[in-house]
Amino acid sequence: MANTIDIVVPDLGDFENVEVIDVLVSSGDTVEREDGLVTIETDKASIDIPSPENGVIEKLTVSVGDTVSTGDVIGRLTMEVGDTVVIAPAIASAPSGDTTVLTGEVAKPAGKQTLVVPNLGDFADVEVIEVHIKAGDILDVEDPLVTIETDKAAMDVPAVVAGTIDSVLVKVGDRVSEGSTLAIIDAVASSAGDAVETASPERTDGRSDASRASSLPQEAPPQTLPAIDEAGFSKAHASPSVRKLARELGVNLVQVKGSGIKSRIVHDDVKAFVKAILTGQVASPAGSALPKIPVVDFAKFGEIDIQPLTRIQKISGPRLQASWINLPHVTQHDLADITDLEARRQDLKGPAKERGIGLTPLAFIMKACVAALQEYPKVNSSLSEDGESLVYKKYVHLGFAADTENGLMVPVIRDADKKDVYEIAKELGELSALAREGKLKVDQLQGACFTISSLGGIGGTAFTPIVNAPEVAILGVSRSSMQPVWNGSKFEPRLMLPLSFSYDHRVIDGAQAVRFTTFLGQRLADVESLLQAIP
Repeated sequence: MANTIDIVVPDLGDFENVEVIDVLVSSGDTVEREDGLVTIETDKASIDIPSPENGVIEKLTVSVGDTVSTGDVIGRLTMEVGDTVVIAPAIASAPSGDTTVLTGEVAKPAGKQTLVVPNLGDFADVEVIEVHIKAGDILDVEDPLVTIETDKAAMDVPAVVAGTIDSVLVKVGDRVSEGSTLAIIDAVASSAGDAVETASPERTDGRSDASRASSLPQEAPPQTLPAIDEAGFSKAHASPSVRKLARELGVNLVQVKGSGIKSRIVHDDVKAFVKAILTGQVASPAGSALPKIPVVDFAKFGEIDIQPLTRIQKISGPRLQASWINLPHVTQHDLADITDLEARRQDLKGPAKERGIGLTPLAFIMKACVAALQEYPKVNSSLSEDGESLVYKKYVHLGFAADTENGLMVPVIRDADKKDVYEIAKELGELSALAREGKLKVDQLQGACFTISSLGGIGGTAFTPIVNAPEVAILGVSRSSMQPVWNGSKFEPRLMLPLSFSYDHRVIDGAQAVRFTTFLGQRLADVESLLQAIP
């Protein structure tokens, strides 16, 4: 028998309101489990949302330019199953009682029902900062009821059924948790399919367009950021946490266009405004602006060809610029003797290949970095948001720069301190392949404590890598070369590896940096210690 289920956005980790950049299927297409349906892009990677089961696409309710978050319903899938009925969780009314709950029902009956706060994850006792309804209002599914605010974001609680508001049970300033009652609604009967249709991107209330506009700050008209106008700032339509963020970033809320309900300014609007400043789309305040690069008409000097930046370049550029501007970078250059390491690696490379493992120098370098990070834990820390303390991490997750056709990506090997060289080498190969194919998952790009950028396979003698904030350091590796090294009585040829260690000078000073690279060099020279099994 055929059953229809919701297609739900899986866990996206720390990301939300992620832009849909491509729709891979259409209504009527036959798909298999794990087939890509739509492609979304975070600030780190493009990711395909897979089909949950084998079946036929009944409808998709998202299009290119829309934004989605964990748990959003993006369509319906009809699948063939046996005698067991498979029903995906959907928001509907309990057949007995008046409270709206999460069930497997596919219809919403008519009658008076209680609208409640949905699952808020780890949050509880959150403040209601705006009430959008009053008695007598006629609502559609997904119309906002109230806006609540956690310490991380403001969010609207939507109606799960259509109908007329009978009474409102909360007011601004109240605190609510999952299951708290919000209002009584005289609901009209509807099917789950109708609810999905109502929640489709083709809404007429303009919220989808506003949401897309907030995610595309580059399309905003040029603005000027003067000194904060306190009178106007106090009247801006924004929550306390948004005002706090704006003051911390020096943003005049008078100049920010809100994308929330009733043009309310949300956190993303402030961040988008700052990003627009960093990318030159918005003028900075007088006296603090960076010198602008001259605008030149290159065509008057000869033939030109204009090629757009890749999406990864557009995303990573502002992040790199922000890191370079905000972190006081210093780079320590050093040399490590890897003569014995390379000889040992050549001996082990053949047997490792028979096990399906490419034993590259980077695997040994990462293993040595684990030891160095454990010896110097400050390099494995991050500066707190208020700049008053250090966050020391008791785990070691290593990021590495992977070269792809669309630009550099940084996959993460988690718990590298619990893996031997062979396990690290195997995971390096697997993650690099996924990066080149554009199939990395969100959790494979998050949580790095320290990043390694190895250009040794290409060339170079040294460079100054940019710290990947909120990390406090990054290691650059260039091509090794044979060099004469004085051993106390004569020069002998040794294979020397150039190391470029960039660090945040607010956290790490020069003495600590050179101790780190010296220790790292010593570990690279002691290949047997790197090959020891994890206890």
